[in-house]
Amino acid sequence: MTNQTRPAPAPLLITSRFDSGNIVVERIEGTTATLSIRKDNESDFFQWFHFRAAAPAGTALTLRITGLHGSAYPDGWPGYDAVVSEDREQWLRAPATYDRGEDGGTLTIRHEMGADAAWFAYFAPYSLERHQDLLASAASCPGVTLRQLGLSLDGRPIDCLELGTGEKPVWLIARQHPGESMAEWWMEGAIDMLTDPGNAHARRLLAACRFHIVPNMNPDGSFRGHLRTNAAGINLNREWHAPAAERSPEVLCVRDRMDETGVAFCMDVHGDEAIPAVFLAGFEGIPTLRPERIALFRKYRDTLAARTPDFQTRLGYTESQPGKANLSMATTQIAERYGAVAMTLEMPFKDNDDLPDPRQGWSPERSMQLARDCLATLAEMVGDI
Repeated sequence: MTNQTRPAPAPLLITSRFDSGNIVVERIEGTTATLSIRKDNESDFFQWFHFRAAAPAGTALTLRITGLHGSAYPDGWPGYDAVVSEDREQWLRAPATYDRGEDGGTLTIRHEMGADAAWFAYFAPYSLERHQDLLASAASCPGVTLRQLGLSLDGRPIDCLELGTGEKPVWLIARQHPGESMAEWWMEGAIDMLTDPGNAHARRLLAACRFHIVPNMNPDGSFRGHLRTNAAGINLNREWHAPAAERSPEVLCVRDRMDETGVAFCMDVHGDEAIPAVFLAGFEGIPTLRPERIALFRKYRDTLAARTPDFQTRLGYTESQPGKANLSMATTQIAERYGAVAMTLEMPFKDNDDLPDPRQGWSPERSMQLARDCLATLAEMVGDI
């Protein structure tokens, strides 16, 4: 018999040269990679990562993401597990540990390859291609109008879906912070519900309201793999008091349209890196706070908590003191400017500690279901808004 030498296994290869990709390969030694995260352009923010690892099925990978103590939210790493997919449809959790003292703060992800390639991310990505499919699918439904409000700094459209025959203007906006991709998964759930003619809550809402839905406020940051800013390194959720065409046209075109329509109710959808729960933030500190409007916010919050165990009211942000609200933020500016019942919805990058799911953690599926619960809650009290 002739002795045959088995070929050496293919080396570990890592790339992020795709939509929303972000990783820097520092070095690769066998099946261990040392990595870091690229900062948002013209900004010091960094936390979002998304990359592909290629290695033979069965390979046990060790992926070390270093320098994380200087990230935007270092408290987000303890207790965090990365997400991984080998089909880019289902995203599961890859076990990870965080050591603050190792290489400036290191998240170590361990994963055994089930296929020859796997994608890793901070949360399940929502691609611009899927975003376009979402818009096209919704715009083909009866009664839905797709309106381009303006262009981003990189020339991408800021799109708004409009539907409903009622008089109350309701705005839903998401992904001011592009790395918070769970926000657009939430949007997909909301749009699916509102365009379902058999959904009784949707029928009630569409009869009472005119919806204006911006699924992605920051397409440039989404494509570039940013955590928090647009193409110029601007945090859009600090621009609502004075948006400018040269730095934040995304906010300017949305706020201009809000000036035309008015706003009775607005939900700004986000993700929180550190708090392992779903919660709402309101507008308690605005200068012209009207007691009946903040009472409606609290009624909405408490009704949502009664509807779904995925929402809670114990954990969240500290309320602003009277007259001390930051009016550069969407929720407070919209509440002040239009007298709206406005709120910021936060979902976790980690798991929901009230209902943990070791396999997926907080997920696209739970984000979409939460949207349905949020809209059903609005339907219950729409007469009061």
